[in-house]
Amino acid sequence: MQPLLRPARERDLPELLAIYAPEVRHGTASWEWKPPDLEAFGRRFAAQQATPWPWLVAELEGRIAGYGYASRYRPRIGYAWCVEDSIYVAAWARGRGVGRALLAALVVACAERGARQMVAVIGDSANVASIRLHGSCGFREVGRLPAIGFKAGRWLDSVLMQRPLGAGASSPPDLPPPGGP
Repeated sequence: MQPLLRPARERDLPELLAIYAPEVRHGTASWEWKPPDLEAFGRRFAAQQATPWPWLVAELEGRIAGYGYASRYRPRIGYAWCVEDSIYVAAWARGRGVGRALLAALVVACAERGARQMVAVIGDSANVASIRLHGSCGFREVGRLPAIGFKAGRWLDSVLMQRPLGAGASSPPDLPPPGGP
């Protein structure tokens, strides 16, 4: 069964936070040490919603199974055509195509909005599932930053993966940049 994808809504936030919080507490995809509360998570959502980049929810069996969003890779104007993806899948829904569906949809939506590159900053080089997911969606590894972060009593690597969107770097981007300067 393919997940149903739709834009995230404010009323989804408690369920989205319930997916994110265990990753903060027990995983290494996020390097936060303490999950945000619902109010802080809501501020993050509102800030992201003020950009041209999508935040999507995946539903399976009538339940929220995961979410993904894109955000500008870095704040300076020269990076305006590069986005970073973030994908989180509920533990019960892993291995069912949720992450792949979300990432594929983000790639298409960001290209349609004028992005030319998408970057994945994968926390922990041991996160093989995320590395494989991105590889299956056309990303290639472009770098590793060894022992750049510390969480759960150990140093963690960060794996950088990238893929072109639309015309990629073959021509200048459209001006003005997506979302403005």
